Amino acid sequence: MATNNIYYSFKQFIQSVFPTVLTYQINNELFFVISNNKLKNFLRFLKDHTHAQFKVLSDLSGADYPYKKNRFEITYNLLSITYNARIAVLSYVDEISSVDSIVSLYKCSNWFEREIWDMYGVFFYKNKDLRRILTDYGFKGHPLRKDFPLTGYVEVRYDELQKRVITEKVSFTQDYRDFTFKSNWLA
Repeated sequence: MATNNIYYSFKQFIQSVFPTVLTYQINNELFFVISNNKLKNFLRFLKDHTHAQFKVLSDLSGADYPYKKNRFEITYNLLSITYNARIAVLSYVDEISSVDSIVSLYKCSNWFEREIWDMYGVFFYKNKDLRRILTDYGFKGHPLRKDFPLTGYVEVRYDELQKRVITEKVSFTQDYRDFTFKSNWLA
């Protein structure tokens, strides 16, 4: 019960400082939803303010919701060792907008931002090291987008006659190309 009171007072404090931030609580975890253009200042406030002290970025992840206008959700999981508290900060972005990089605030975010860039194609503005991290440098597309084909665009195989690895377009018989049914996930 004491934890709920602490979260409630912290939620009230944040809403007084940032009135545009949407806050909600699920099972003793506090979530903040903030617009993309105010994200970096909000994270700086959470890190540096004496009543917050969220100095540890434990995780940064992405998710794709293609039916939404801003289809990509970026989630920052923060930890305050001083107050023994965890929070999550969420922001939403579309395919063409970029997110401000927070490498200047949390050094460990570089790896996470590279991973989100590689897997989802979300661009992080002012990140000086947005290289591919899990796919090849010549890879086309972003594999965790919901509109990316499950088979990919190219396949890599070893050709015994040429004695080398070759890359070629994916080709299927006609039976595998025609899909006229609706997705079971949308029902």
